[in-house]
Amino acid sequence: MSGTRARIAAARRVVVKVGSSSLTTAAGGLDPERLDALVDALVTRRRAGSQVVLVSSGAIASGLAPLRLNRRPRDLATQQASASVGQLVLGHAYVSSFARFGLPVGQVLLTSDDVVRRAHYRNAQRTLSRLLALGVVPVVNENDTVATEEIRFGDNDRLAALVAYLVGADALVLLSDVDGLYDGDPRRGSATRITEVVDASDVVHVQADDAASDVGSGGMASKLTSARLASTAGVPVLIAAATDAARALGAADVGTAFAASARRLTPRRFWLAYAANPKGRLYLDDGAVAAVVGRRRSLLAAGITEVTGEFEAGDVVELANADGRTVARGVVAYDAAELPALIGRKTHDLAPEHRREIVHADDLVPLRH
Repeated sequence: MSGTRARIAAARRVVVKVGSSSLTTAAGGLDPERLDALVDALVTRRRAGSQVVLVSSGAIASGLAPLRLNRRPRDLATQQASASVGQLVLGHAYVSSFARFGLPVGQVLLTSDDVVRRAHYRNAQRTLSRLLALGVVPVVNENDTVATEEIRFGDNDRLAALVAYLVGADALVLLSDVDGLYDGDPRRGSATRITEVVDASDVVHVQADDAASDVGSGGMASKLTSARLASTAGVPVLIAAATDAARALGAADVGTAFAASARRLTPRRFWLAYAANPKGRLYLDDGAVAAVVGRRRSLLAAGITEVTGEFEAGDVVELANADGRTVARGVVAYDAAELPALIGRKTHDLAPEHRREIVHADDLVPLRH
């Protein structure tokens, strides 16, 4: 067994994400047998000494049958209505299934606001940590009932990666209707499953299918993005079939494993890099890029060439090089309206009240590509 798989198998805190298609029938209704099989695997892992957080899709899909809908609705209002009905169906199913083992379940519904806003992020973190301390199995889902297009995660794969870091997970397991990442389209018969990914850049050539199922919203591309995000932040990842949940949560000898980077970001730097919603962009000259990315220095006015976006002091902004590629993110110390008069000027040429850093090194994180 590889070191990555051994690390996933021994993880003391695991986030497990399951997709809608792995919990529902072809007609769109919730499949009790599939859900019970998943819960059996989760309970076995708990009994082995691990804490488990479940990120579960399926609210919208669970509402299809009660509402007599033949397929996942396309319009937002009907999706929200289906989620409103389906969330109760799904929650009741999990409560009943975990009750077979005497385990309590806590529902945590999130929108992207709950992780992109720093105060909300910390509140969600406290809630999940307390549930785990009390022996509860947190079941997390996007709050589809109220989430609008502007505040949606888009799919639960990204949500799972954010939750994994939020709770300080030692591993992330993504379960779906596919058994791993392939070097081509497995439906054509000639593709080979990639068993181990040492670095996310090793799989940039893979043409991941981004098509979602009739009841779900995330394809393999979203899982690959989630795996890159989590592994880059220091969390090893396993992508496996939901039908292999017992092995994925046991020996971890199935699917595709993604090794974690050697260095784990602090919660604040992770939030800056992956969770926060940038409000604007600062373009830097080559010298400023070298200082900010290479030497981890603060950004000064002299290194800025252009400012775009509407933001206030304290907002998160992107820092881009001359080619427009984002090289870092940080918390800006000035409003957007203040910066045009400062950019390109040396610190000693500025008025005393404008001599502080534009983005301080403590509030800045370079991005890997």
